[in-house]
Amino acid sequence: MRENATAACGSLDFPSRAPYARGMSCVGVEEMRAIENAAFKRGVDPGELMDRAGEGIAARLLDHFPHPGTAIAYLGKGNNAGDALVALAILRQAGWQISLRSCYPEHEWSTLSRQRLRRLGLTPSDLPTHPAHPLLLLDGLLGIGARGPLREPLASLATEMTELRQRRGALIAAMDLPSGLDADSGESQPGAVVADLTLTVGIPKQGLLTDAATNATGRLFLIPLKDLPLPDRPGIQLFSPDTFGGLLPPRPHDFHKGNAGRVAILAGSPGMSGAASLASTAALRAGAGLVTLYLHPDTKVSTPPEIMVKSHPESVDGAFSSRADARVIGPGLGNSSSAVQSRLLDRLATDETPAVLDADALNWIASASRQDLLHPQYLITPHPGEFARLAPDLADLPRPEAAARFVERHPCTLLLKGSHTLIAAPGESIRFNPTGHSGMASGGQGDVLAGVCGALLAAGIRPIDAASLGAWLCGRAAERALTHGHQSPESMTASDTIAQLGGAFDDWRQRRR
Repeated sequence: MRENATAACGSLDFPSRAPYARGMSCVGVEEMRAIENAAFKRGVDPGELMDRAGEGIAARLLDHFPHPGTAIAYLGKGNNAGDALVALAILRQAGWQISLRSCYPEHEWSTLSRQRLRRLGLTPSDLPTHPAHPLLLLDGLLGIGARGPLREPLASLATEMTELRQRRGALIAAMDLPSGLDADSGESQPGAVVADLTLTVGIPKQGLLTDAATNATGRLFLIPLKDLPLPDRPGIQLFSPDTFGGLLPPRPHDFHKGNAGRVAILAGSPGMSGAASLASTAALRAGAGLVTLYLHPDTKVSTPPEIMVKSHPESVDGAFSSRADARVIGPGLGNSSSAVQSRLLDRLATDETPAVLDADALNWIASASRQDLLHPQYLITPHPGEFARLAPDLADLPRPEAAARFVERHPCTLLLKGSHTLIAAPGESIRFNPTGHSGMASGGQGDVLAGVCGALLAAGIRPIDAASLGAWLCGRAAERALTHGHQSPESMTASDTIAQLGGAFDDWRQRRR
């Protein structure tokens, strides 16, 4: 058993974040301009910076879409058009069909964008008649300085993109930010583009991380540029391999299952056995060395043969008496008796093992007004409804503010689920998870997340890092279910997320910079 599993609450021996892993805050428009101007004064060539941005955008797109299709760049006359043109040239080399749409004569374009257009050797044209799929639209209409509603002639191009997305299954990838989105506030102006992917260049723009921007940005990617330094200061941070590398180092060659960690899971009840199966299978697929599932005898469940299943009338005591490096408590426990609920709360009060508290465990804590049990070793994973029961006075606040205030009151780690999950812990900047999509709005995804986080805790990873990684990995696995697993947002299930976890782990490591 890992030594830190039985450490005292105040001195849990979680490894610190690797020294080369950096946090990073977002910036507003004026600060971004100042950072760029400072780079140019240091001698950084603007054209080279544009090329690096376009290359980074193309690399992300090629990684996200494993098979070539058709890419159409929608171009304004500013430098965002140049980023799109550089990316488009690389997509063409990778086998994509490409095309251009613009509404301005070339002589009105920025010098850098004109140069990249001539290098590409294409001119704007009509839409292709029979485009290959995926049909990808690169939104390079406007940059961070734009304000107010989209005006003609750009408004017509934005409408065309919207119609292709709604009627022909096109996906929109925004260069730096969706055209018509306010980079400071995150508010979408009339006629603004709704992107499926947003590839933010250099440093995240603060508007992209607001609740207001959620429906406009889609999946967020960071395109880091070494000449635009990331501010390392308190504030909301975009969690990605580029800024938090080092959290998943290679396993030593003499690694064994004891090093991987033991996870004890208390989950499931009659009629909700699926939650137990999903959580335990996810823990297994997330690297746990040994997974033991504790059930009441009336609960029947199907699990992979690698999972040990123990049925006992006193399943709460069994789960807390087991030799474990981490526990997962709550998925699918249902409306157990008051005696069982009371026994669980008593155990939580004295247990010192890191644990994920999810679903009914949180509901029982809230109904008993026992938020005092949210100790430092606990990672809680509420959805908005469960959070409202735990902290009704915070539920209507902006999510980052609500998360920050919650961990000021309670010394646990909070993973607040949502379209973009937030992770908060005392003394840490709030982290923003960029992965995932609307196809995750189905039963069982939270059970998978709980199991993954439990496995990461059992490996000795700090609760805030286990929560951040768990959210990123599950979101990325769900993305892979669409791009690699032949699913759609309507068809995918929590089991599809589990099936893609291996690829998500590989993606994290391979994207580390």
